[in-house]
Amino acid sequence: MLLKLKRLLFGNPRDVKDPNVFHHVSLVAFLAWVGLGADGLSSSCYGPDEAYRALGVHTHLAVMLVAMTAVTIIVISIAYSNLIQHFPGGGGGYLVATKLLGPNVGVVSGCALLVDYVLTISVSVASGCDALWSFLPLSMAPYKLTAEFAVLIFLIGLNLRGVKESVTFLAPIFLLFIGSHLFMIVYAISIHGAALPSVFHGAAMDFHGSVSALGVAPVLFILLRAYSMGGGTYTGIEAVSNGVTMLREPRVQTGKRTMFLMAGSLAFTAGGILFGYLLTNSMPVEGKTMNAVLLENLFGTWRVARPLIVTTLVSEAALLFVAAQTGFLDGPRVLANMSLDSWVPHRFSELSDRLVTKNGVILMGLAAMATLLYTRGNITMLVIMYSINVFLTFTLTELGMSRHWIKDRAKEPRWKSQLAIHGTGLVMCLSILFVTLYEKFAEGGWVTAFITGLTIFLCFMIRRHYRGISQGFKILDEVLQAEPLPELPDNYSQVMDKNAQTAILPVTSFSGFGIHHLLAIQKLFPNHFKNVIFISVGVIDSGNFKGVQEISGLEERVRSGLEKYIRWCHKQHLNADYRMAIATEAVSTVEKICGQVAKEFPNSVVFTGKLIFREEKWYQRLLHNETAYALQRRLQFNGIASMVLPIRVQ
Repeated sequence: MLLKLKRLLFGNPRDVKDPNVFHHVSLVAFLAWVGLGADGLSSSCYGPDEAYRALGVHTHLAVMLVAMTAVTIIVISIAYSNLIQHFPGGGGGYLVATKLLGPNVGVVSGCALLVDYVLTISVSVASGCDALWSFLPLSMAPYKLTAEFAVLIFLIGLNLRGVKESVTFLAPIFLLFIGSHLFMIVYAISIHGAALPSVFHGAAMDFHGSVSALGVAPVLFILLRAYSMGGGTYTGIEAVSNGVTMLREPRVQTGKRTMFLMAGSLAFTAGGILFGYLLTNSMPVEGKTMNAVLLENLFGTWRVARPLIVTTLVSEAALLFVAAQTGFLDGPRVLANMSLDSWVPHRFSELSDRLVTKNGVILMGLAAMATLLYTRGNITMLVIMYSINVFLTFTLTELGMSRHWIKDRAKEPRWKSQLAIHGTGLVMCLSILFVTLYEKFAEGGWVTAFITGLTIFLCFMIRRHYRGISQGFKILDEVLQAEPLPELPDNYSQVMDKNAQTAILPVTSFSGFGIHHLLAIQKLFPNHFKNVIFISVGVIDSGNFKGVQEISGLEERVRSGLEKYIRWCHKQHLNADYRMAIATEAVSTVEKICGQVAKEFPNSVVFTGKLIFREEKWYQRLLHNETAYALQRRLQFNGIASMVLPIRVQ
């Protein structure tokens, strides 16, 4: 019944050997614009809002702010479009910083990205509920946080179904937002079209008046502060480069088209909304977003004002919930990439039978709940925390690319133009990061700095542990270096007595761990087992789920490792054979193969190996899976004898 419920909620498992599986789970440019570009476009719901509020009484500076916003979006988008060209395998800021600035800088960028994507989810959900509560009575305010938790739980379940399913489901919402906001911006500009010259003239006069009263430096600082507080406007631009691996082939062209769609729509929407605030003389109102105030100023006298305003705000809320998808799509991918480099527990690279990094999805959702609980859904505090991490990653990415173009200028004929783009982006991102930290450190900036620093520290500790384990495995591997393995004869065939005592050994790859495992069995049961059957499952994780060629390569590596075990056993005059499979989950697949082999060899025992340490620590269960014990429990209940052998690692 539980299995049926799981299939109902999350769908049937995907066939990893289906040659069309990558076509079924990948995204075309439009769906990528929905799934990844929604993060950038939705930031127009809170980025311009925060920037305009930061201007205070100097609203005339909004004209300059519109131009600065549009230029920043264009520069960062071009820079990240180039990033897709140079890193077509995806990875975004983490991969760029690791490759161009070194792994120690890379982990800083990766940790900032992780916190960034957690805040992508919480900011999007909180801002979406703010939009809904803008037309609800103030008496409903106590229930907003509960609604945010309910939305998060729904999104977690939706993402566990799969990437394409979650994006396709939300596509109509995206189109509703585009249509409603295009109408709002065009209408705002058209009805004030005749007054545009006077608006620009008045803004210029107000600017000169402010300079005369305050001085040039204070006015520029007010403008720079508002520009930095609106940093949330640019927060989703990096999402496409991080999620290249989920795009339809040819991925580079699809990624660039997606980036163009996102940059164009964001520049128009964010700039148009800011300009709309100025044209309608919109001012902050308690309990309402600035977009809600703008809508009331535009359509408040219409007969259908209420339905129109509600529809537009609902479309904003819905798009913001779509934008939370970016955190669920890209966050687990960054976790998986860092897992492959041993910065975080290896289990974060595992895929579910729906080909989704489920552990990452669940972790991102729980972390987003924690941030909402801490901030009580305060969007201003969340955006401050959000912007700091985003621009830390932006800064490191632009620094890495700038260093690349300077270092390789002799080999790159276009290095000057590329350096100009990335250098300009570096200055912009660094200035926003510095001003935001300086201005808002006491209002939430210190929280994100502390959490990011703590995450970086934990990553270094985890990698230190895995490196120690690797050194221990090297000692076990020394047994393989004594003599080379012989080649099997061309006419080699293994005849095995199916009624003889048989040892079944699940293994991962050809290593000292597996040989040590086999030698331990021979030492414990000398001359008892006449046959040895090796079982190996090629686990498809985020590292090799990138195309048909990677899956074929995985299958070949698994088969090659098993054949080496056979050659080693042939040298020791042992009867040996192997069974293999390719799947996303090791335990259930090994259990199935063990059942098949046990029927073929009725006098068999399954032996699994378990790492043991001199001093058992609580965190070791988080860093190492419990495959041996999990498999033993399943086999015992299926009537198959099994034993867990301890393997010591110094």
